[in-house]
Amino acid sequence: METLVAHPTTKEQMNAIKAFMKALKIDFKVEKDSHKYEFSPYNPEFVAKIEKSRQEIKEGKGVVIAVEDLWK
Repeated sequence: METLVAHPTTKEQMNAIKAFMKALKIDFKVEKDSHKYEFSPYNPEFVAKIEKSRQEIKEGKGVVIAVEDLWK
């Protein structure tokens, strides 16, 4: 037999795939990707930019602005 690997990008897609497999009585298992986020309503490119920015802050890059100076 062959193995199929699906990559649903939304929770709705995952639920539909599971329902389809159950309806056809096809055995399946769900494995969590340790390097991916759970289903997110956010654009993956946007998430990548945020993660990059967080990493840059940890590395000491960026500009720090005091809250009281935001409106000046």
